[in-house]
Amino acid sequence: MLKTNKSAPGATRSLSATALIAATILVGGLAEASAKSKKHHHRHHASSSWKDANAAIPTGSGGFAGVASFYGNESGSKTASGQRFNENDMTAAHRSLPFGTKLRVTHRGRSVVVTINDRGPFIKGRVLDLSKGAARAVGLTSSGVGHVTAEVM
Repeated sequence: MLKTNKSAPGATRSLSATALIAATILVGGLAEASAKSKKHHHRHHASSSWKDANAAIPTGSGGFAGVASFYGNESGSKTASGQRFNENDMTAAHRSLPFGTKLRVTHRGRSVVVTINDRGPFIKGRVLDLSKGAARAVGLTSSGVGHVTAEVM
């Protein structure tokens, strides 16, 4: 004899069918979760300080060195700090320095003072994303990327 469970007025459902549906959903959900965890292996390594972020090389004088790039097509959009981005301002993006930090950035003997107001760069191995105005000031716009040193002011 088949047992039934009355779940709503006028509707009956087999307990074994309900259990089968629940088990199928549970197994399917676990299989999907397992597949996702096998695809994505995120490793989070805490760096000892902001100077170690973005493959930066500490310079020993309160600064760092590495590859910088520039961006400028986002004028008018909001930066991570909430300010409107202006490609002509002397600003930069860094992954972890506090907003408002001032840096003296030097590329091939030319320097500019920038203010951190955004997050980035999001390309492995880069230490800074300069605004187009800051990149122009140090001669970085022709090559697009270049080695810079940065000193916290």
